[in-house]
Amino acid sequence: MTTFVGGNWHKIEKLASSMFCPLKLILMPVLLDYSLGLNDLIVSSLELTVRVGDSALLGCVFQSTEEKHVTKIDWMVSSGEHAKEDYVLYYYANLSVPVGRFQNRVRLVGDILRNDGSLLLQNVEDADQGTYTCEIRLEKESLVFKKAVVLHVLPEEPKELMVHVGDSTQLGCVFQSTEEKRMTKVDWTFSSGEHAKEEVVLRYYPKLSVPVGYSQNWGRFQNRVTLVGDTSRNDASILLQGVKESDRGSYTCSIHLGNLTFRKTTELHVIVKEPQTSVTPAALRPEILGGNQLVIIVGIVCGTILLLPVLILIVKRTHRSKSSVTSTNLVKSLENIKKADPEKHVYSSIATREQAEEEESSGKAEATYMTMHPVWPSVRSAPSNPPEKRHLGEF
Repeated sequence: MTTFVGGNWHKIEKLASSMFCPLKLILMPVLLDYSLGLNDLIVSSLELTVRVGDSALLGCVFQSTEEKHVTKIDWMVSSGEHAKEDYVLYYYANLSVPVGRFQNRVRLVGDILRNDGSLLLQNVEDADQGTYTCEIRLEKESLVFKKAVVLHVLPEEPKELMVHVGDSTQLGCVFQSTEEKRMTKVDWTFSSGEHAKEEVVLRYYPKLSVPVGYSQNWGRFQNRVTLVGDTSRNDASILLQGVKESDRGSYTCSIHLGNLTFRKTTELHVIVKEPQTSVTPAALRPEILGGNQLVIIVGIVCGTILLLPVLILIVKRTHRSKSSVTSTNLVKSLENIKKADPEKHVYSSIATREQAEEEESSGKAEATYMTMHPVWPSVRSAPSNPPEKRHLGEF
């Protein structure tokens, strides 16, 4: 074994000595790996960040100057450093088979004839985070090409946006990829309902941005939509300005990368602002208001001025009527009180003896007293002393 390696070493050195020194330094490690029977050609891992619900392109391309045919491709994933690897997809004999929980979510999108085994992962989930390894095996070669991609998964972006009438909003649309695949076309479409016809919002081609409005059926979004994303990084986000109530609906972004298309839909809800009830002097200026509005406002003001005296007169009469009714009711209530207890008022002016003596001692007696002279019956002998004067209260 040592002799075989040494013999190959002399052949390699002789071959390299006939070339430039830099090229010698580059070729020798590669030829040594091949001569020593090293079966794996590993490329440093890349990192990719994507949000839940979006799609990601995991590139895996073997560059070669020779025509080599791919016989087998394996994609595997590991959730941790020492975790077991699970199959994502395998390709063999022109047959591509997704495995396990990745069924209906992954497919090969690379050109196999050009040694491209790139994988498209759709509807990314939280559990998809991990390290993805691609292995490409070539026909009549023991060399295995390996490439790793570390996938980071972020929380999902809101699929529904709320915006007020008159405001602006940005609709995001980014396609994440480890490969330098440039978008060839971008379409933004709008639909106001489930069965409504789609309208074109914006179309983009390389080196040419065509907002709607320059063509006959695109006038509704003219001068209100702008492509603000970095197209060199497959970012096709747009800015919608001056939002109207009729802009409520579904907006779908389609990013085309050759024969590959990535789509994303966002629901836009428009909040109508409450009308202002206060009328400002500026709102009543003739140059702002229309002719009919000005006539209506002047008529309302004149009618109010003419009806004001009538309203004042009606209020005064109503007030007087209420006052007279109140006075009448008060008098009647007093009369009813007097009728209900007449004896109290009759005898209230007749004071008792005790009250009279108190009033006489104080010198403030106000009641009137009567002196009565009784007629005595005739007797034979008159009394020696005349009868005393008595007050009415003593009888």
